[in-house]
Amino acid sequence: MPSYDYKCTKCNKKFTAILSIGEHDVGKVKCPKCGGKKLEQLITTFQVKTSRKS
Repeated sequence: MPSYDYKCTKCNKKFTAILSIGEHDVGKVKCPKCGGKKLEQLITTFQVKTSRKS
C-alpha cells in the first residue's frame, strides 16, 4: 500500500500514513497528535523495493 506524508495545519506535526488508494481518496485521515482533520499533503520521493538484485 502507498504511504502518504502529511502536515497538520493545527499543530504542525508531520507524519506518514499508510493508506489504500480508496482510503486516501475519501480523506478520513486525522492527525495522530491533536486529531485535527485539516492536513496538508507533503510532496515526497517515490521509492520502489524489488526482490531482484540490480
